[in-house]
Amino acid sequence: MIFRIVFLCLILLIIELYTFQVLKTLIKSRPALFSIQFISLLFLVYIVYSLMQFDRSVGQTQQMMFTMGLLLIVYVPKLILTLTLMGEDIYRLCVGSVNFFVDYDKGTDFLNSRRKFVSQIGLGLAAVPFLSLIYGVTVGKYNYKVIKQRIFFPDLPDSFDGFTITQISDVHSGSFDNPEKINYAIDLVNEQNSDLILFTGDIVNTDAKEMHPWIETFNKIKKHEYGKYSVLGNHDYGEYVTWPTEAAKEDNFQAIKNLYGEIGFDLLLNEHTFIQKGEDKIALVGVENWGHNFKQAGDLSKASGQLKKEDFKILMSHDPSHWEHVVQHDDKHYHLTLSGHTHGMQFGIEIPGYFKWSLAQYVYKQWAGLYENLGRYVYVNRGFGFHAYPGRVGIMPEITVIELKKGVNEA
Repeated sequence: MIFRIVFLCLILLIIELYTFQVLKTLIKSRPALFSIQFISLLFLVYIVYSLMQFDRSVGQTQQMMFTMGLLLIVYVPKLILTLTLMGEDIYRLCVGSVNFFVDYDKGTDFLNSRRKFVSQIGLGLAAVPFLSLIYGVTVGKYNYKVIKQRIFFPDLPDSFDGFTITQISDVHSGSFDNPEKINYAIDLVNEQNSDLILFTGDIVNTDAKEMHPWIETFNKIKKHEYGKYSVLGNHDYGEYVTWPTEAAKEDNFQAIKNLYGEIGFDLLLNEHTFIQKGEDKIALVGVENWGHNFKQAGDLSKASGQLKKEDFKILMSHDPSHWEHVVQHDDKHYHLTLSGHTHGMQFGIEIPGYFKWSLAQYVYKQWAGLYENLGRYVYVNRGFGFHAYPGRVGIMPEITVIELKKGVNEA
């Protein structure tokens, strides 16, 4: 831990040195320049001190999230400045080296004062993430979007043509700090009037107690005609902190599983149930968490039991890497998988229907929205809450409404 903090401090020091060069170029008032540097030093001391206070027996706290937000807001823009000016340094070094050998007699001073316009360009570029990150922590984290998705299946039972499902995922209740916004989000959930609601895991960050202030709020989610079901996410196992005993960890895990029932959701633990409508039924399968680089407690075979390939199946599996590595290749043909987990990294660019980008796509092949392979679909919810960085930029919190349609999508 100490080594990591020392390494981080060295990186931040380099960033501060380059930032100082920019400020020295653009600000001629020495008192103003050193006042800014003094404030930057205070930020640095606070960030390092807070990181050193991190307690693995407690896990993420509101103070730690504030620190992470401050770290990103202060140092991502400065990193952009550093990369811009470092690029200029490399360019000038190369040009200066050529001049040294070719035009040595001219005495070219290639390490003269930094050109002002380069600093201005760097400052302009740095303003984009600075303003975006501030927006993310003040507005973006509660800027809920209802995303509607219609999916066609040739073998959908007739009675389920037009059947609607609301999906929420990754609540991370321990991160919430605004009851009014959460109540607004619950109202949005209820306004969808779907037939069925599914919750694909991560009710807390770590500790069951995080959800206690929000139980009454989430109990306002109305009863849906065909039920309320849930599965566990990777954070629900309490594995990202150090517990005093295994018994304490197990007690917390049991309490987290009970939370889902306390807000009216039936928790599926490697099992399935049937949704009956008229003379038809579909199978709803729920697995525990299975992630390519995370806990693999999910047992698809156990959860499916004696289900046949011909049965229409909806699978709830928190981590979309399960679909990528296992589900889409399974002979039982899972028609639709609902996942979450990625949060879309809570940072990216998205123009619905045209373009989406996030660092998440370099980790997960399926990271936000709908994906298909040979008639098998996975939908990845962008998440209801937030974690670590207390904000969202470009990838907004999501309430998904999926409509099942019988037929073939001709679009």
